[in-house]
Amino acid sequence: MTLSQDQDRTKALLELLYHVSREVATALDLRTVLQRVLYEAIQNVGGERCSIVVLDDAGKAMDATIVYGKQIHEHTTQQMRDTMERGLAGWVIRNRRGVYVPDTSKDDRWLMRPDDAFDKTGAKSAICVPLLVREKLVGVLTLVHSRPNSFMGEQLDLMQAIADQAAVAVLNARLYTESQRQARVMTALAEGAAAMNTSLREEDVYQRILIQTMQALQVETVALGMIDGEHIVFRAAAGNNAGNILGRKIALGDGIVGNAARDGRGVVVPDVRQDKNYGDADKFGGIEMRSILVAPIQAQGRVIGVLEAINPISKSFDPDALLVMTGIGGLAGTTIQNAQLFERLQAAHQRYRELFEDSIDPMIITDWDGHIVEANRQAVLLSGYSNDELHTLTIDQLHEVNWNKTGMEFETLRADQVVSYESSMHKRDETHMHVEVHARRVEFDEADSIQWILRDITERRKLEELREDLTAMIYHDLRSPLGNIVSSLDVLSTLVPEQDQEMVLSILKIAENSTDRIQRLVSSLLDVSRLESGQPIADKKAVDPLPLVTKAVGDVEPVAKGRRQTLAVNLPEKLPFIWVDEDMARRVLINLMENSSKFTPVEGKLEMGAEQDGEWVHMWVRDNGPGIPAADHERVFDKFTRLRGSNKTGGLGIGLAFCRLAVQGHGGRIWVESESGKGATFHFTLPVATEEQLAKADD
Repeated sequence: MTLSQDQDRTKALLELLYHVSREVATALDLRTVLQRVLYEAIQNVGGERCSIVVLDDAGKAMDATIVYGKQIHEHTTQQMRDTMERGLAGWVIRNRRGVYVPDTSKDDRWLMRPDDAFDKTGAKSAICVPLLVREKLVGVLTLVHSRPNSFMGEQLDLMQAIADQAAVAVLNARLYTESQRQARVMTALAEGAAAMNTSLREEDVYQRILIQTMQALQVETVALGMIDGEHIVFRAAAGNNAGNILGRKIALGDGIVGNAARDGRGVVVPDVRQDKNYGDADKFGGIEMRSILVAPIQAQGRVIGVLEAINPISKSFDPDALLVMTGIGGLAGTTIQNAQLFERLQAAHQRYRELFEDSIDPMIITDWDGHIVEANRQAVLLSGYSNDELHTLTIDQLHEVNWNKTGMEFETLRADQVVSYESSMHKRDETHMHVEVHARRVEFDEADSIQWILRDITERRKLEELREDLTAMIYHDLRSPLGNIVSSLDVLSTLVPEQDQEMVLSILKIAENSTDRIQRLVSSLLDVSRLESGQPIADKKAVDPLPLVTKAVGDVEPVAKGRRQTLAVNLPEKLPFIWVDEDMARRVLINLMENSSKFTPVEGKLEMGAEQDGEWVHMWVRDNGPGIPAADHERVFDKFTRLRGSNKTGGLGIGLAFCRLAVQGHGGRIWVESESGKGATFHFTLPVATEEQLAKADD
């Protein structure tokens, strides 16, 4: 070849490559670019058939186009997979270099097809070259001639040159197509999110999800199922024969839908007839199932339902359909959960409203400045104000606020603490009503507020006043006569004739014990009144607890013997002196032992014990009676409290209340340990006298 011919050939090649570059570079659509590359290869190199496979960044085939002459043919997924795994294109991809096959019937790299048989098209020749961009493999180009040995080495070089020129255009088109697809996905998801979140009513949310799914995927029917236990229950559907889907149940793990829900993975089934999981569970009456796409509905990392798209209008799902569906499923999960939470919140608000209005107690809602913003019917009724008039008042105009309890700026309530106190409600007619106030922080109609319950305690106060009057009457009217009776009994005991002394003295002893009990009750009533008013215990001295306990046990023994009960004493040889009011401490012991005896069955067992516990003397009274329920362990010490039970015992309910006030007045503590049916043990502690107190007592 002469220099002139070589130059002409180089010029022609450059013109060809320029032409190829211009043809493929003027389009951005991937399919258009691929078709132009194929046409240029056939036109400039020769051959009857040309194909191109495009690879993604992971080296997997993502698209392919085949041209026979001037006709474009669709490829199948299986055909493309076979070519990549066992065909000539796969060899080129793995080795990253072009190859010329003169006779396909003699080369193992050629994937033989039925059409390659000798009685059909027979052997062929083929060229296959890689599409490389800066060492990055973006595809593979294959050219086939119907006769063997139809190409030469020059055609392989020309084919590679065309591939090199086309590679950049193919990469750009692929990236453009991917960006367009991502844009479509993002647009679909954005539109879906905007549409789904326009309502928080659960049924509306279901319908909006279905509409967005149908519009995004262009399918005949869509269905939405929610997981309920071990089943999927279809709650909504749209499209052809949607009515046949509503209420349908599918077990988790059953069929395509059941598997997708159980595994939490979306799935595309191009042809249900070829899917082994397809069964009766996936069939809906009146719907001919061809292709389906199922995606889980997820919320907070768990699957709560499924979306199912049935039969795309275009006969096949787009490559990005599963991505779109999965995205809609994620958005749907959050939206559905928000709708469910909103409806539960609405229901809770409605229940609170109903409870608020139907409450038998006056109930007021204020803001944090104390202005009344809402009042129930009972508040209007008892206050005498109209609802509009109440809205013009502040809470301190309606009742006397205990600012020490609430804080001047409601600091205690802001700390989410409940405040309770007794007060007086100012009624419209300028009268007053005793109320028990309970205030706490609440959310009312989505506003941070204060709830005030003003419970009418007029009758209770009257009863308490009656009890106080009765207590005063008992103390003032009985104390003096009792003193006279005790003195008279002392005189009578000295006047008894010697021959009648034993019988008469036993009768007088009974009378003395009875009057002593009455005196203890009267003294306890007085002490309860004094201690509740905050008066300190003044008459304290150092007392030896052993004689104190022995005397108290002696006072209770007649009562225990009368009920044939055993009273055991468990005392150490020595205990430190205690700093107490001796009479008050003795009455605490007697009250606890008499109380235990009262609730212990005939022939039962009582035990009185004591021990030193650091700076305290710990005493206890144990019985084997019916016991005290855990819920009443604190209430049993309340004044005028008597527990309900099968033991029909009398009493005013003063004894244990006095014991608690007396023990606490000495700085100690008192408590009960008990279980129903297993007896009760009352414990209390009294302070050990200090060396300074003992020295003071010696003086």
